[in-house]
Order: sequence, then C-alpha cells, then structure tokens
Amino acid sequence: SQTNCQYASKAEKEYVGFATLPNQLHRKSVKKGFDFTLLVAGESGLGKSTLVNSLFLTDLHKDRKLLNAEERISQTVEITKHTVDIEEKGVKLKLTIVDTPGFGDAVNNTACWRPITDYIDQQFEQYFRDESGLNRKNIQDNRVHCCLYFIPPFGHGLHPVDIEFMKALQDKVNVVPLIAKADCLTPFEIKKLKERVREEIDKYGIKIYQFPHCDSDEDEEFKQQDKELKWKERLLALSKEEYPATGTDM
Repeated sequence: SQTNCQYASKAEKEYVGFATLPNQLHRKSVKKGFDFTLLVAGESGLGKSTLVNSLFLTDLHKDRKLLNAEERISQTVEITKHTVDIEEKGVKLKLTIVDTPGFGDAVNNTACWRPITDYIDQQFEQYFRDESGLNRKNIQDNRVHCCLYFIPPFGHGLHPVDIEFMKALQDKVNVVPLIAKADCLTPFEIKKLKERVREEIDKYGIKIYQFPHCDSDEDEEFKQQDKELKWKERLLALSKEEYPATGTDM
C-alpha cells in the first residue's frame, strides 16, 4: 500500500550504516565536481586547436599570435594552459587543456619533449605535496590524465620524434595517438598508414591507452558497449568531416 511504501522510503533515509557509503560518495563527488586535464601535442598545422575547439564548442586560442617561418625556427617548446568549466546533468567538470606550442617545429628536435615531461612530473609532485599536507580540503588536481598525440599524415609512419615522445610519456599518462588530417588521404592510404603505425608501435614497445577489461558480472548492455569500443581501431584518423572547423589549424 501507499502507507507501507512511504514507511519504507522513510526507513531507508533514516538508515545509517556502511551500506549507504556508495550514496554518500556519489553525493560528495557530484557536489565537488571532477577535474580532467588533457594534453595535446604534435607538430604545428595538424589541427590540434580545431579539434579541441570542436569538442568543447569554444575558441581556446582566440588571442593566439601566428608566428612566421623565422620565428618558428627559433621558438622553444612552451606549456600553455586553458581552463573551461563544463556542467552536464548537474555534474560539474573542470577541464584543463594543456597545449605545447613549438613542439617538433625546430630544425633540431633533440629532447624537445623534455619540457613536457618535466611539466607532467611537476604536477605529480605538487599533487603529492598537497595530499601530504594538513589542509587537504581544497586540493586542485592538475595532473595530466590523457595525452592526444597528433601524428602527421605525410610520410610513411612514425618519425623518430614521435617514437621518442610517446616512449617518454607512456609511463606517465594515457597516450592516445591520432592520425591528423586524414581527409588528405584515400581510404586505402589511411588503412596502410594505420597498419604501418601499429607495426611500429609494437616494434618499439610503445604502450598506448587500451580499453580496460570488462568484469564478468557486469550487465549485458555494458558488456556490449565495451565490446563495441574494443572493436574500434586502436588508432584514430581525424578528418575535417568528423569535426567542423571552428578555428584556425595550428
């Protein structure tokens, strides 16, 4: 009856025990929100800004200054951060985009990834110090959670700088390689390039992000979704048909 249902609902609200821990953690997490830091890296002109602007429907680089050829030669790798607050169905997300202008643009790219790895290590150290402190209430998580690495569609696979960069980051962040500007290639060329890059990733022992295994006790809908994701290619190919141009390519 309706009276019994009301009594049961009231009893559930008044119940105190460890069985309510999931609900308590869920409410606390939703109230606090989540932090996610995305690192984008790759040579200039591969569409990094276009992809980020399209994903989050914003222009993160509207004040960017375009460099001429002489300035690019002398440019060093920089680290720039852009933060956007996103809310979906009451869940708040603080998204930080870490850009790396100057990466791979110099004539001599020896150890050009060093400023990026140093930055990642600094964020880990800062988070560890904050967690070890007395006041841990308002800790900001600036650790890099994922790296989108843009691979040029020109050439015949990975360049030495691509291999060294991904190997330097593979134990620090989740590395997701992307073939940029795939619309300049034919479907056959895309297929061959993907196969070549996969072979080189395996050859050099590069660890890229893999979808986690699905537990056997999960529901069938989740299992099917996990299966479909794993059937997707390990390497993504991005074309301008897949994301509308909302800004100037880097």
